[in-house]
Amino acid sequence: MRKSRFSDEQIIAVLREQEAGHSTADVCRKHGVSAATFYKWKAKYGGMDVSDAKRLKALEDENATLKKLLAEAMLDNAILKDVNSRKW
Repeated sequence: MRKSRFSDEQIIAVLREQEAGHSTADVCRKHGVSAATFYKWKAKYGGMDVSDAKRLKALEDENATLKKLLAEAMLDNAILKDVNSRKW
């Protein structure tokens, strides 16, 4: 997945700028993002503080690691079942 040009702190600052009264089109034009991207950010980060966003990122990273470990364990389990089911 491509890394974003904007950090979580920058995204929240853009959202706060729009909440302060600037129009969405002006904020998008100023920061060089599309309206679709802006609304996607708003759905994900709307109402968050910077600390909440950092915590969300940490939880997403931890979740990805745990999913990878689970997939590896399931693969090992399937291999062991296959080996055990063979008649020697």
